[in-house]
Amino acid sequence: MPEMKDLTPNFRHVRLLLARSTAHPQGEPDEGYDLLLPLDESGRLDTATWKTHQAFCRVRRFGEEGEARIGRLRRKPGGQWYFDYEEGDVDDEIGFRLGEESFVTGEYVSIKQDGTMRTYQVARVEKP
Repeated sequence: MPEMKDLTPNFRHVRLLLARSTAHPQGEPDEGYDLLLPLDESGRLDTATWKTHQAFCRVRRFGEEGEARIGRLRRKPGGQWYFDYEEGDVDDEIGFRLGEESFVTGEYVSIKQDGTMRTYQVARVEKP
């Protein structure tokens, strides 16, 4: 099992919170993701580090009812990033252009969950 001491210096804990929408005019601080992933100097996913440290790249999705799902950050052969929770692709959550997004506080990221694209705001980025 990988240990935190084995992380490279560019790993960051990123918190995403559900952004404002019609259903959530103020956003939703109890719904989002905690990500552990490598970022380059501009805040983008560091693909080279991800390739060598995939076992460390974790996703925790949390919701209003207190439920949580634990998964991994993965990449399809064409370059599309997604969150993988269980074997197979039925439960996968696809990130919209995640490889091009900057994980910088205040920026927005879109993730397709159960067939619906939802927008999240980067609430914080910090060293683990």
